[in-house]
Amino acid sequence: MSDTPPPAASAGRSPATHVIDYRAAERLLAARDPRGAVKLLDSVLAAHPESTAARLLRARAFFASAQLRRAEREFELVLEREPDNAFAHFALARTHERSGRPEQARRHFRLAAALDPQPDYLAAARFEQ
Repeated sequence: MSDTPPPAASAGRSPATHVIDYRAAERLLAARDPRGAVKLLDSVLAAHPESTAARLLRARAFFASAQLRRAEREFELVLEREPDNAFAHFALARTHERSGRPEQARRHFRLAAALDPQPDYLAAARFEQ
């Protein structure tokens, strides 16, 4: 047995605690506290790095707090795992748009609209142009 202590983010935390933290992070993001949401999600992802839902929520929190490079990285990780996730394409496009990269944004807007032709995605894709 190793003498090294468990990581602080996971120490004494149960799967139920991670679910509670995830739900609390959702509420913090809705209440416009994205940095608080990121703090909670860091421990969730330390314990469950494969959680696409937690990554997507953290990406949204990074976007809301104007941490655009970090948001981009998280959205890209989600898309590596779920290339057909229309929302992730749309959110990544918004991130590129906000970062001043319209060509990259257009590509992801169009992918989002092709995957899920909702009115918001179609309008952003600007297929007529």
